[in-house]
Amino acid sequence: MESVNAQFAGLEWLATAVLALDQERRVRYINPAGENLLATSSGLVVGLPLDALFPQSSQLHAALDYALGQNASFTEHELVLHMGASQLQLSATFSAVEMAAGFAYVIEFQPMNQQLKVVRDEHRLLQQQANRELVRNLAHEIKNPLGGIRGAAQLLEHELSFDTREYTRVIIQEADRLQSLMDRLLTPHRLPKIGPLNIHEVLERVRSVTLAETPRGLQIRRDYDISIPDVVGDREQLIQVFLNIVRNAVQALKGRGNVVLRTRVVRQVTLAMKRYPLAVQVQVIDDGPGIPESIRERIFFPLVSGREGGSGLGLTLAQTFVQQHHGTIDVESRPGRTVFVISLPLG
Repeated sequence: MESVNAQFAGLEWLATAVLALDQERRVRYINPAGENLLATSSGLVVGLPLDALFPQSSQLHAALDYALGQNASFTEHELVLHMGASQLQLSATFSAVEMAAGFAYVIEFQPMNQQLKVVRDEHRLLQQQANRELVRNLAHEIKNPLGGIRGAAQLLEHELSFDTREYTRVIIQEADRLQSLMDRLLTPHRLPKIGPLNIHEVLERVRSVTLAETPRGLQIRRDYDISIPDVVGDREQLIQVFLNIVRNAVQALKGRGNVVLRTRVVRQVTLAMKRYPLAVQVQVIDDGPGIPESIRERIFFPLVSGREGGSGLGLTLAQTFVQQHHGTIDVESRPGRTVFVISLPLG
């Protein structure tokens, strides 16, 4: 240990958190700033594999591979790391360093610029509000003539022969379908019915409904933290949130694969530009093909869908309901792994 500390002695006084790994990507050194940032000690982490320190570390491994392959440092500006029950949002620089025993790795961590995050979240909220208002106004404008078209088709049906009535029936059916679509666009604007609820009861309801609709080749597994206290919210709205997301995952898997429902408590988290000491985080994870890159940035926009025949409203409604609960919904997606993260304040 003394020789390792001697190699990295110059890093002891840095304000930047530094983690050094050996060739097997085991932690060999962490400086005092790193201990403070990760809320741990060198005695607990030195010797641990990277995967043991950060359970969801595929992004870290990819960055280290890139730094080694390019023989240059690489910076990831918005990195989300899970460490136990905590979630860290960091900027990280990865470097491969040639030493006597071969290549080692150095990772420099810095908290993500809080002002940048606030500005980004504020811009996103304003954009979402503008989208919802546009869709709401559009839905109102469409509903009025739809009623007239349907009424005219009903009157016309009485004047036509039996053979030609099928055309008016098509008009009436399509008017009803569009009316239902408009109602769904306007529904989120009702006030939620707030009360205490167990988030796992909500997820179990969603799981049982989805399993009843799902082929046997698909599994919906649980990974719950049963110590999570009650959430204050609208039961029906939250059921709809998770039902929409889980159904999307099931449809993406096309009958075969895995969906995981995971719950955790996170501490000191900012949701919709407000700081909370505790929040519940629900992850819906699937191992499907991922969200197409062409729509990934617009996946929560109204009428945007990656599925043929989809209305593109499920995730829009989910986002609106989550925001009414003062929470956030985010997604990370790549082929083989898509994660929707829903965070709701506790207390």
